[in-house]
Amino acid sequence: MTRVLLMTKGHPFHKDKFFRIFDELVADEKSCLTEYTHVEQPAAQHFFDPDISKQWDVFVMYDMPGIEFASSEDRSEAKNPITFFEPPEDFVEGSRALLEQGKGMVFLHHAIAGWPKWEQWANIIGGRFHYQPAQLRGVDYPDSGYRHEVEQVIDVVDPDHPIVEGIPPSFEILDEAYLLPVMEDLVDPILRSRHSFTSEKFYSADLAIRGKGNSNEGWAHPNGSNLVGWVKHAGNSPVAYIQFGDGPSQYAEPIYSQLISNAISWAKDEKSHEWARRRKQSTGRFA
Repeated sequence: MTRVLLMTKGHPFHKDKFFRIFDELVADEKSCLTEYTHVEQPAAQHFFDPDISKQWDVFVMYDMPGIEFASSEDRSEAKNPITFFEPPEDFVEGSRALLEQGKGMVFLHHAIAGWPKWEQWANIIGGRFHYQPAQLRGVDYPDSGYRHEVEQVIDVVDPDHPIVEGIPPSFEILDEAYLLPVMEDLVDPILRSRHSFTSEKFYSADLAIRGKGNSNEGWAHPNGSNLVGWVKHAGNSPVAYIQFGDGPSQYAEPIYSQLISNAISWAKDEKSHEWARRRKQSTGRFA
């Protein structure tokens, strides 16, 4: 029996088709998922508390908190098209307490862009997508890159990991790709893409939110990691990130559904919690 708290909002998505993934997992007798509760931001922040969150085994994040986009008519060169917010102090404290307790966490796709003004959140996930130039771990980065509908070959790099159980050693997927800083020194790789993660293969996120979509004019980004799936610890919690999941065609992919199901099962499993506790102790890092 596995109960999931599913968090969304902050980035547009096709709700009915996305929720169908979880509805079908609940209905599937082979799936570990027995029920899920959906909550949107900012109400989702209320549940980052060890006592309030007791009834859920795993948190799944498909949200993007800490960001507010301007209306389309205000997205011009003269006005900032995006505003970033600091997380509330009670959320920061509650998150740390929850992670120390050991709540399993699964982050999907655009969730890696959340809380851009709180670096610890990037450490918890293992990377960060930047809508505008930013500093991360003392390094100045330009805005991140994106590209929709990229034909990618994905290689499983840890075939023994439970998250890739039943997944082919290599598979093809058509999905959005990100060019962003991944903290490879903090994560254990699971999936790598054969796509070329260089500036000329991506478009500028900042230009896109200014109304200049699918453009990399005057924009450059350091070559990026080809990691698209990984695990790590945060506090005593097992944490997984899966980069896929841009839209309906991806939601309908059986491999994507299987990866989500496997990640949820892994994030709940006591062996994963033991692994996270050992990893925290051996690294001496909270995240």
